[in-house]
Amino acid sequence: MADDFRTVPIHPPKTRTFSSLGRRLVLATLVFCLCFTLAMVTLRTWQAWENNLAQMNSELVLIDQVFQNTLAHAIWEMDRESLDKQITSVANAAPVGRVALNILRPGQAPEIIEFNRYASNASSVAPVLHRQLVAQPYIGANEKVGELTIEGDNNLLWERLWDEARSIVITQVIQSLLLAGLVMTMFNRLVTVHVVHIARHLGKLSPQTLNSHLKLQRSVRRQDELSLLESKVNALQDNLHAHLERQHSDELALAASRDQLAELVEARTSELKAANQALEALSRHDALTGLANRRYFDELKDVEFRRAIRHNTPLAVLMCDVDFFKIYNDTYGHIKGDECLKQIAGTLRSVFGRSGELTARLGGEEFVVVLPNINASQACEAAQRFRESLAELALPHGGSAVSPFVTLSIGVAELDTKTMDHFDQLLQRADQALYRAKRQGRNCVAL
Repeated sequence: MADDFRTVPIHPPKTRTFSSLGRRLVLATLVFCLCFTLAMVTLRTWQAWENNLAQMNSELVLIDQVFQNTLAHAIWEMDRESLDKQITSVANAAPVGRVALNILRPGQAPEIIEFNRYASNASSVAPVLHRQLVAQPYIGANEKVGELTIEGDNNLLWERLWDEARSIVITQVIQSLLLAGLVMTMFNRLVTVHVVHIARHLGKLSPQTLNSHLKLQRSVRRQDELSLLESKVNALQDNLHAHLERQHSDELALAASRDQLAELVEARTSELKAANQALEALSRHDALTGLANRRYFDELKDVEFRRAIRHNTPLAVLMCDVDFFKIYNDTYGHIKGDECLKQIAGTLRSVFGRSGELTARLGGEEFVVVLPNINASQACEAAQRFRESLAELALPHGGSAVSPFVTLSIGVAELDTKTMDHFDQLLQRADQALYRAKRQGRNCVAL
């Protein structure tokens, strides 16, 4: 029985030990410097990478600008010697790692000429430029003759990056070590001693000792954040009761202000809703001509297109462009140019005023007319009536090469349900007809 009762030793309560703030600061500073160094090295290395990519891309763009036209000309002229010489020059440029030229000839298989500095086609992170080579056999004609691909030198890119990265690491380590030493020294001398004193003072505070002000043992001439903390602690002790009273009164005032603000927000919301409705109406029309603008046109075009498909009814589009309008602006000034566009818009409204017909200004001197239930021949007749109405205005145009008066070129297109499944195809067909009208001498209608 005696063995069942054992003496349990009573240990005194352990006193709580506090680690040195200076030691913790050293560890924190070292960890911070390590993280800061890693972060800055990563950031600056990434920036160096982006700069190197941008620099190499700029070099490739410059090479492309130098050789693009001459390569296109050599392909068009079938000058093999010049072509090989220029491709070799491109491939030998410092930032170029790989260059490929795809020569396109009508009726023949594409010919590919490639130069590669690498032993194998390994993946590369260097920038790549793809350019179409377009020859201009005569003024106004452009012919695609090939495709040029220029890939940067991956090895050169990495070599540049490693050179910059070594410099960044060395610089950043030195900066971090200096920063850590400075932070630890300044913190120990200027903060730690006074923080201990403030902590002891706050530990002694009670309702009976609020009048005992905090006094830091430091020069009175030194005024910094610790001096501000000292004054604020003392002000807090003196004004705590007054602060609580002000807080209560502020809560009452805040409740009243909240109710007033809710009423004001409701009134402003109603005004904003009305303003938005007015703005929505204004945003549908072109400010200069009063016609529908591009945004409103984009909203309605698909509606008309789907209606024509659904009911199997014809749908025509007119693309109108003022002939030599840039010369008109240069000759008479932009104010006269705006007046001219207004009169053209008025003529459009007078000719195409039937219900359902939509006239819009796409931008600049381009106008479009959507004609529901109108086939191509009827649309051409309507376009001729529009040209005649404009001719009756006799707007002078001394810079025009086709008439002494302002004229338009008009392209007409009709919906073809077999080949068109969205409105943009119809609009593109009308735009192509407009270009045919311009090639036919302008001041005409083309289908």
